[in-house]
Amino acid sequence: MAAPPQTAAEAPDLPLIEALLVEDDLRLARLTSRYLSGRGVVVTHVGDGIEALAEARRHPYDVILLDLMLPGKDGLSLCSELRGHSDVPIIMVTARGGEDERVRGLELGADDYLTKPFSSRELLARMRALVRRRRGLAGPDRRSFALTWSNAQLELWPARMAAALDGAPLELTSHEFQILHALASRAGVVVSRTALLDLIHGEAGAEAAFDRSIDVHISRLRKKLGDAERQVSARLIKTVRGRGYVLAGAPAVDGDALTDADAAGGTAPCRA
Repeated sequence: MAAPPQTAAEAPDLPLIEALLVEDDLRLARLTSRYLSGRGVVVTHVGDGIEALAEARRHPYDVILLDLMLPGKDGLSLCSELRGHSDVPIIMVTARGGEDERVRGLELGADDYLTKPFSSRELLARMRALVRRRRGLAGPDRRSFALTWSNAQLELWPARMAAALDGAPLELTSHEFQILHALASRAGVVVSRTALLDLIHGEAGAEAAFDRSIDVHISRLRKKLGDAERQVSARLIKTVRGRGYVLAGAPAVDGDALTDADAAGGTAPCRA
């Protein structure tokens, strides 16, 4: 049976988690991916250590779920190499449950450790806790956050699904807020079109990859954020050709990566 989709009340401060699942057991990978999908997690699965290292370097994931026994490169070696260039949270998920293995994994840089068989619900809770801390959203004092540019300030209150631009409340639909929150929580990082579709459509997102509704939501968001009146370089939401969308922030998106739709103030579909 398909897992029920996540509601906003379940994890209001985490609109989107992008996870890299490194697991050579295809059945377990499918089950884990199915559970996490629709609960605010977009899962990319790879089955060997060499491919995992390349994928982790290609895209800035929020969390990595790492098995120990892998073809190509074992999980402990992979964890050590990842820590050489990234502080991404790593959860080791493995059948090796001995104290020596757990201690070695943590000493090499893993942030958490789960022994198979594990509870999918517990895995999701641990993922959310790590991502909250990394994004600075842990604690009662972070119920809202703000992004400031030279020409605008955006404030968001995730628990209330409310937002304001330069102090004026924004009238947003629930889907518009979800998209804006996802982009704002990863400002400066490209979020794929498929990831945004997964966020608002759950498991149906992947199958709806050609659904133009995401383009409509982005277009409406741009109008509400006042992007139509801004110079192209100063617009808050940018389209990155063939990759997705990004809310302006460091690192900046190169001007030559923008689509013609940005120059015209509209939205062009991106195939993620």
